[in-house]
Amino acid sequence: MSKSLKVSESFLFDGNISEISSLGTQFDIIRYMKRVTDFYGARSFMVLNLPATTSRELSANTIITNWSAEFMSLFDKEGLMQTSLVFNRLRRSTTPFTFDLDAIDPEHVVQRVKDLFIRFGIVRGAYFPVHDIAGGRGAVTWGGTSAPFTHQQMMELMYIAVHVFQRLAEIRNLEVRSSDTLSEREIDCLTWTSAGKTSAEIAEILGLSEHTVNHYLNRAARKLDSVNRTQAVAKSLRLGLIK
Repeated sequence: MSKSLKVSESFLFDGNISEISSLGTQFDIIRYMKRVTDFYGARSFMVLNLPATTSRELSANTIITNWSAEFMSLFDKEGLMQTSLVFNRLRRSTTPFTFDLDAIDPEHVVQRVKDLFIRFGIVRGAYFPVHDIAGGRGAVTWGGTSAPFTHQQMMELMYIAVHVFQRLAEIRNLEVRSSDTLSEREIDCLTWTSAGKTSAEIAEILGLSEHTVNHYLNRAARKLDSVNRTQAVAKSLRLGLIK
């Protein structure tokens, strides 16, 4: 996957692991994961909850990733969750494993699936099964087109994966607690915003002024640690505050 690293060049020897506990938002984690990905010569990363056997969409189980929206959409459109050898293995094992499309028996992978991953630059990489303190299972993966990870790099990435997954779980718990303070009106405004309504339209529906609606939305965004109402709506949907 990447160049051979000396121990002194390890990502773990620069205080990067202790940094994880100070990361306060998912966006902080994404930036951190981009650094890890670049350091090890990979191109993509993903942190996900382990999908149920009945789950059909990878996007619904993904926590953070730098996969392109097009790649994710095509993956789900092709229904690859249902036939994925990777997810079957993740459900059966807690041991990290590598993958290499060039080494897979053609009988075990459909050519169109292989072509899709090649198109988006994920030819080989590794999956790391993880779990959080509450027992929730997930996985962290890195992929790209370079040489396979070395044994040392696999150990380092496993260590990083465990800490990142746990920190994301802690951040989600903090978000859930902070969301408890949302008022009924704030939730109403977020709900109508998710339905595509403008502030003026929401004001008419709820019998409020447009200024008041904007006030509720801005306050909700601050409580949810969001930069705008779009992000606040997305976070509210993820937390189950609105449907």
